[in-house]
Amino acid sequence: MELVGGLLMLGLIGLFGLISSVCGIIILVSAFQDEVLEGILCLFIPLYILYYGGWKFDHDKRALILVGWLGPIFVYCVIALIGAVISTPPVI
Repeated sequence: MELVGGLLMLGLIGLFGLISSVCGIIILVSAFQDEVLEGILCLFIPLYILYYGGWKFDHDKRALILVGWLGPIFVYCVIALIGAVISTPPVI
């Protein structure tokens, strides 16, 4: 049973990573299309892509792309936190 749960979790993490990566690449390509400096800043300055995605990113499906990019990261963090809480032994 544990093996099946682990494989299911691995597949879910892989799917979330793929969705998040594709949406992040869409944002990065848009940054390079707007201006080369924007793309370079998104690549090399930590958290600049969050600023670009939130304020400068302009796309027909902007909300869907942003949710597809940040949503899986948030869901993964919640699942990892729940798993950490469940697996820790109780303090007596």
